[in-house]
Amino acid sequence: MSWSKLKQNLESFLCPALYGRVEYRSTSYRYLPDKSGLCYIAVDKKNVFNMSDATTSIRWYQTELEIKNDANIQIPINEEEIETVRKDTKGVVPEDRLIVIARGRKIAEYAKELLSAQSALSKSNFIVVANHFLSAPIEQSLESSDILLNILALVDRRVGKKRILSMAEKMKLKHPMVQYFYELRRSTL
Repeated sequence: MSWSKLKQNLESFLCPALYGRVEYRSTSYRYLPDKSGLCYIAVDKKNVFNMSDATTSIRWYQTELEIKNDANIQIPINEEEIETVRKDTKGVVPEDRLIVIARGRKIAEYAKELLSAQSALSKSNFIVVANHFLSAPIEQSLESSDILLNILALVDRRVGKKRILSMAEKMKLKHPMVQYFYELRRSTL
């Protein structure tokens, strides 16, 4: 599918409030056929999302330690996770320390998922992922661990107000770029 047709298809699925604000853009290299072009997403005429660009306003993490030390990341812990730690430590650890251990385990798991999603994104081809998005059910894109699929689904008109509002807890565990587009979509409700 040509870029212009793909762009037209993607923009036809934008929610009405974001139409004209969110744009899909592409650059190509006319005289370098072996070099692929860049695709990115602009919000209000500002380049917000370029898969491998370090100059975007959203933070790209390089190590697990950066994620663990980021104060902006809030990881919710439930009783089940605390109980798992209690069983693993055979009940000899104080209660307040159990919460710290459970949070540390969950942040480590989250960090690994986040870094693998980022590395997959930097290797992926925007056009391939966009074609997959257009042919797959919207639920599959929302539940995916792929950052780009999540973003395309969040700005989609098929995702309604009730579903957007019910996703608040899930979004805390997503990449900051996905959170940015979630907040953008929530601001239009």
